[in-house]
Amino acid sequence: MSTQKKNVLGRGLSALIPKVVTREVSVNEGETAPEQVAEGSIARIACDRILPNPFQPRSDFDRTALDELKQSIIEKGVIQPVTVRRFGEQYQLVTGERRLRAAQAAGLTHIPAYVLDVQTDAEMLELAIIENVQREHLNPMEVAAAYQRLISECRLTQEEVSQKVGKDRTTVTNFLRLLKLPLQIQEGLRSNKLTMGHARALINIPSESLQLKLYEKIVHDGLSVRKVELYSKDGKPRAKSSAKGAITVSSSSVRSVEEKIRQALATKVTVRPKGGGRGEIVIEYYSLDDLDRLLDLFAAVEKYH
Repeated sequence: MSTQKKNVLGRGLSALIPKVVTREVSVNEGETAPEQVAEGSIARIACDRILPNPFQPRSDFDRTALDELKQSIIEKGVIQPVTVRRFGEQYQLVTGERRLRAAQAAGLTHIPAYVLDVQTDAEMLELAIIENVQREHLNPMEVAAAYQRLISECRLTQEEVSQKVGKDRTTVTNFLRLLKLPLQIQEGLRSNKLTMGHARALINIPSESLQLKLYEKIVHDGLSVRKVELYSKDGKPRAKSSAKGAITVSSSSVRSVEEKIRQALATKVTVRPKGGGRGEIVIEYYSLDDLDRLLDLFAAVEKYH
């Protein structure tokens, strides 16, 4: 992929769509061939000539939302064109699968589409993910899987992913960590049974069995994010020591310090008092990229001071 093309992708999908449409053509079955439709133009294309995007990051399509979109299309038509690329004698969808599905459900035989110059599958993947993430149409697990695909299939670093999707690198790292959760909890995130705050707290618990136990309490008892953070490995809040002057991990002051550092570093932090005003702070990292991110943060703090 050329440097110029990478720079365009880095600015998002809008950089590839012309601000002024020079002409509009109608593409019907048996008439205008795809190769005769210029990139950068809008064409009315037969829905049955548009193939699905094999790199679509969205896996969950809300039926109610699709019905609402279908009703809107029946009343007002398709306001925003989908985007496609030429694909042999047909077209392949780049973005806009919800609009295409809703249009077909509404009985439309044709749909307006931008015809883009997308040469490689890597570009297709990047465009589909960037468009969906920027529009915030994905659930947390879809976002996490999308970021991982950009890293594994497009060979991007976390920093490059953050630049392309317009998110902070810490945000990208936090989403990627969701993929380490048990599948049952991941499914709970997909179906909105718990929040990102709950998920981030569960990630910091080293025991998978306790993660699942707390997940059940979140779903059935409405356990708060704060309570999840306070739970220990046996599923109970750690008791404060009865020894005079002793400070344990469950001390509110120590917990407050842990939380502040955790929020600043976006990773698990454990403060371990040892008495006499001494102690240690344990900062965890989950990959070499994550370690590099922490080192960058420390360097920035040192430079500032």
